[in-house]
Amino acid sequence: MNELEKMNNGLWYDANNNQELLKLRYACFDKCFALNQLKPSDSSRYDVIKDILGYLPDNLELLSPFNCDYGFNIHIGDNVFININNYFMDCADITIGNNVFIGPSCGFYTASHPLNYDSRNKGLEKALPITVGDNCWFGANVSIMPGVTIGSGCVIAAGSVVTKDVPDNVMVAGVPAKVVKTII
Repeated sequence: MNELEKMNNGLWYDANNNQELLKLRYACFDKCFALNQLKPSDSSRYDVIKDILGYLPDNLELLSPFNCDYGFNIHIGDNVFININNYFMDCADITIGNNVFIGPSCGFYTASHPLNYDSRNKGLEKALPITVGDNCWFGANVSIMPGVTIGSGCVIAAGSVVTKDVPDNVMVAGVPAKVVKTII
């Protein structure tokens, strides 16, 4: 299996030294750079977003700056708002449902690194998907960790670090995030 296949299958892979992955990442970085240089009113932003993602979701509002690693692992539903300064570390799939509002400076992190420094120094990492249901709201400065699934109808309070799955229709807050109330 090559490093991209390992990455896509949730296995340990060499993210730092593999030329194919570096080429893909830097191509995406360049596209994000181009997007982030455009005026918010410039309609060509949608062409660049389509180039980054490979498609254009219906009624997407994505504010700059925005950054991601590959672009092709991001799957966004309809009527999604992504505020400024968001980072999608899409080494694995990041799936965002419909009618989702993402506040400023949020991070969706699919990759993790070995705890053992010998392995970590070799450039190894593993990526696990993140899934977000419909009708969710993320406050500012939220971090979503690898492998997390967030149910539909959730509110993720500002500053939360989500390390475990979140059921439908709850508000979570804190570091690490915990359920603080059910949303009826």
